[in-house]
Amino acid sequence: MSALAHESTPVVEIVAHDNDTIGTSDAASQGLVQAPLLNTRALLRPAEALEFIPGMVVTQHSGDGKANQYFLRGMNLDHGTDFATSVNGVPINLPTHAHGHGYSDLNVLIPELVKNVRYAKGPYFASEGDFSSAGSAQFVYRTQMPRDVLDVTVGQRGYLRELAAGSLNLKNDVTLLSAIEHLQNNGPWTVPERLRKLNAQFILSSGSPRQGWTTSLSSYRANWTATDQIPQSLVSNGAIGRYDSLDPTDGGQTQRTSVSGTWHQASNETRTHINWYALQYDLDLFSNFTYFQNRAYGDQFAQKDQRTTFGGFASQAWLGNWGGREVINTLGVQMRQDNIRVGLYDTAARVSIRSVRDDSIQQTMLGLYANNEFCWQPWMRSVTGVRFDQLNAQVNSHTNIMNSGDVTAARVSPKLSLIFSPWRQTEFFVNTGKGFHSNDARGMTSPNAPVQGLVATRGHEIGLKTLSIPDLQTTIAVWQLDVDSELVYVGDAGSTEAGRHSKRTGVEWSNHWSPNPYWVVDLNLAWTRPRYNDGAAEGPYIVNAVTRVAHLNVTMRDRGSWSASIGIRYIGAAPLTEDNSVQSSSTLTSQLRINRHIDADLNLSLDVINLANRINSDISYYYTSKVLPSSTSLQDVHVHPAEPRTIRVGAQLRY
Repeated sequence: MSALAHESTPVVEIVAHDNDTIGTSDAASQGLVQAPLLNTRALLRPAEALEFIPGMVVTQHSGDGKANQYFLRGMNLDHGTDFATSVNGVPINLPTHAHGHGYSDLNVLIPELVKNVRYAKGPYFASEGDFSSAGSAQFVYRTQMPRDVLDVTVGQRGYLRELAAGSLNLKNDVTLLSAIEHLQNNGPWTVPERLRKLNAQFILSSGSPRQGWTTSLSSYRANWTATDQIPQSLVSNGAIGRYDSLDPTDGGQTQRTSVSGTWHQASNETRTHINWYALQYDLDLFSNFTYFQNRAYGDQFAQKDQRTTFGGFASQAWLGNWGGREVINTLGVQMRQDNIRVGLYDTAARVSIRSVRDDSIQQTMLGLYANNEFCWQPWMRSVTGVRFDQLNAQVNSHTNIMNSGDVTAARVSPKLSLIFSPWRQTEFFVNTGKGFHSNDARGMTSPNAPVQGLVATRGHEIGLKTLSIPDLQTTIAVWQLDVDSELVYVGDAGSTEAGRHSKRTGVEWSNHWSPNPYWVVDLNLAWTRPRYNDGAAEGPYIVNAVTRVAHLNVTMRDRGSWSASIGIRYIGAAPLTEDNSVQSSSTLTSQLRINRHIDADLNLSLDVINLANRINSDISYYYTSKVLPSSTSLQDVHVHPAEPRTIRVGAQLRY
C-alpha cells in the first residue's frame, strides 16, 4: 500500500470494520481486511479466511490435515503455487515440496489472533517476489489481545475445538501474547478422519508503531486419515457411497515449528523494517488416487518432506521532497535458504515397498528491490519499482546420480503503477509489471527436458475504486496475466513436465455497502478467460481453471445482543480436459453464523456450513483408475465431495 498515503507525523492506529481503502492502495485489486470483518463469518477450515479476498476460492481434495486447494484469477493454484502467503511474518509457501511446489498449509493459522489481512493481486509490487504472480496475502497477528478469551466449539461428527488466548504485561513495557489451540474432527467420511491438531503461538513485543520489536514462537502438529477423490460413476450407480474411501490407510502427519522476529523504526524522514525467521518442518503424506491401476498391491505412495529454513528481509525508506512534491524511495533485500530432504516411495498400507526418488536439496533465493513513489500532482502519483531475483539450487539424488546437479537462475522484473484521483473519493489505477515463479529444483536438474528455474510472468491491469455513492465502496478491475510456461514438477509421479504458454484475462467487480451501523453487504463477482495460446492440438483450455466466482455476504452486526451473517458462494464449472469435452459441475454453498451476546463477558455462537445441504464437490479431476485388481480400468471424473450440512455451537468467554 502506498506510503505516500501516510503523513510524516506520529502514527495513530485505527481499527475499523469497513474495508475503506481509498487513498491507501496502489492497485484496484489491493486491499485490507480488518479483524472485525473476519470474525463475522463461519469458517469450515482456517484457510477459508482467504475467501475474504474477492475472487478467491478455498477447497480441499483430500484430508483436512494437508494444505488446501486454492483458486484465483482463473488459476488452479494447487496447494499454493503462484499465491504467496505469510503468517506473522513467516512465509507459508514451501519450495521444492514433496506434494507440490509452493505448498502452503494454512492449518497453522489461528483466526482469532489475526489483526488484519493485507492482500494484493498481480505482479505489480516490487516487494513481492516468488509465488506472487497471481497474488499474495499477509496475515498480520496481534501483539496484544483486547481481552483474554476461552473459546470452546463443539459440532457434529466428533468436532471439538478449544482455544485459550490472552496477554500478559511483563516488566519494561514488554507484552506476552499466548495462544493454545486443540482441534479434533472425524468429518462425514465412512472411514473417520480422526484429525488431531495442536497449535501454539507465543509473541513477545514492546514499543509502539514508531519503534518496537517482536519475537515469536509457533509450534504446530497434526495427524489424520484421508478420504481421497473417488470415481463419480461408481457413486452415481450406488456401487460406493459418496463419503466412502477406496484406501482407508491414506492420510498423514505433519509438524511445523518456527521462531521469528521483527524490528521497526520510523521518523519524519526514514522508515526501517527488519524481519527474520527460522523454521523446521516435517510431512509424511500417504495418498492413493488410482487404487490398483499401476500395481496389483495398490497404488498408494508416500511423500516425505523434512526441511529447515531460515531467512528474512529488510527495507529502508526515505521520505523526501523534490521540487515541492512528496517522494519516498525504498530499498529492500530478501533472502531465504531451504535445506531439504524429500522423497517419493511406493507404499501399501503405509509400509514402504520401493524408493522412487530420494533427494537432498539446498536451495537459496535472494531478492533485491527498489521502489520510488512520487506525487506529481495532488491528483496523480506514480509507483515505479524493479526487482532482481537469483535462485541457486543444488540437488543430490540418493537414487539416481543422473538427477543430481547444480543450477542458477536470475530474473529482473520491472513494475509501474499510476494512480489518479480526479475527484473526491474516487481513484483510477493503471498497473503493469513483470513477475516470475520458481520451479521445483528437482525439475531443473532433470536429465530429461529440464525446466527453467525462474519463469517469467507479465501482468496488466486497469481499475477503479470509488465511494462516490454514500456508504458504497465499489471496485472494478480489468486485468491480464501471461505465463511463459506453466512448468510443473509432478511430485505424485516423480516426473517433470514443461507446461504451455498461457494467457488469462478477467474482470473483477467488488461492492461493500454499509447503509447504516447495523448492516453490511458484500458482493464480489469475478470472471476469467484462461487459455493456452500456443495452438497445440490438445486444445486451448486449462484444466481446473475456474472461470466464474461469486460471493454474497449479508451481515447484521450488534443489533442489541444479536449479530448474524449469511453468505453464498458460487464456483462455476471448469474444464477437466484441454479440449473442454469434460467439465466439472458448478457449486453453490451457503453458510450462516448467529451470535448471541449474553453479556460483556460471554458470547454464544451458532455456525451452519452448507446451510442448504447441497450435494457439491470440492474438486473434480478426469483420469483413469482401477478400483480392484481384477476390475477394468475406468476413465472417469473423480471427485472429492464437499461436506454436508455441518452445525457447530460455540461459547466464548472473555475475561
